[in-house]
Amino acid sequence: MLKVRLLKYLDRLVGTTAVRILPRPVTGGCGEPRRMLFIRPGGIGDAVLLIPAIRAVRERYPQCRITVLAEKRNSAAFSLCRHVGRTFRYDNACELRAALRGEYDVVIDTEQWHRLSAVIARLAGAPVSIGFATNGRARMFTHRLPYSHDDYEADSFFSLLEPLGIFERGGMTAPFLDVPESAAGVGKKLEGLTDKRFVCIFPGASIPERRWGTGKFRELSLGLNRIGYPVVVLGGGGDSESGEVIVSGGTGLNLAGRTSLAETAAVLARSLLLVTGDSGLLHLAVGLGVPTVSLFGPGIEKKWAPREGCHVALNRRLPCSPCTRFGSTPPCPIGARCLADIGVDEVEEAVIKLMGDIPAAKFCGAEQIP
Repeated sequence: MLKVRLLKYLDRLVGTTAVRILPRPVTGGCGEPRRMLFIRPGGIGDAVLLIPAIRAVRERYPQCRITVLAEKRNSAAFSLCRHVGRTFRYDNACELRAALRGEYDVVIDTEQWHRLSAVIARLAGAPVSIGFATNGRARMFTHRLPYSHDDYEADSFFSLLEPLGIFERGGMTAPFLDVPESAAGVGKKLEGLTDKRFVCIFPGASIPERRWGTGKFRELSLGLNRIGYPVVVLGGGGDSESGEVIVSGGTGLNLAGRTSLAETAAVLARSLLLVTGDSGLLHLAVGLGVPTVSLFGPGIEKKWAPREGCHVALNRRLPCSPCTRFGSTPPCPIGARCLADIGVDEVEEAVIKLMGDIPAAKFCGAEQIP
């Protein structure tokens, strides 16, 4: 988180000035692109929802070599897309320099607000540069597209392909993620659950306002156990303690902090469904074709909730919700009631309803790993 705050500080300090003083690029053309750079700083959710657009580029231009410039916190997501040739890290000076030596035909900056990524797109010197015209960053691109909080994030990324003559949204069909063979060994960590129908839970969130609560997830876990479904808790090391509480006294496993992102994807692909807040793992499940029950409150449902398939988004829609803007959620003076008021019974009912739909839908397209 320290590095993320530093990048935001540098964006305000350097990015704002740089987009004013750098000359505008000269609009050019490249014919059929052979080398393309996608810039995607930010979290896992944005990275996952960009992958359908990357797939669409390769479908239209099969010979195009695609490079991604990401961050440490989201770069692993691109290992789930076989069409990405190489991934560099935006927050690593050596890798950033290497990425800028790529001689690209097209650079697409998928960041929505911060300016440094637009500056990097300009410095890459490609004849075609594409990005969102949300502020002064618009000067850095040859092709500028509007952006709205009310559009589904994957659709917003698809709009950036319009200057390349790509208008269809077919690449969004799930599953659109590829689980690497290196993650196949994750079955050993499931300790006897491999032949059972289990539910995954992700209890984590970066801030308190986005957390439903460990106690509620534990109550949900015990309720699912009573109707015959073990629970597997997923997450990072910071979720490990919550995971132990959630599975205590019941049937399940705590894998929080014990799996890489690719292994987490492999576990999800074996599961019946995922229960989570507005999180990167929500989009990971969507990309694997796994049904989800998601809890929304501070986050923007129109922008982040799954649109198609077997998914349920629960949202109290209080007058003050959603309160997140420009990637930031303010402290809540009423204890995040938008999430707190969602009851355990309501979530369990949504899970049970989806369970009834899963056999007929063949797991809604989820690719089950043997």
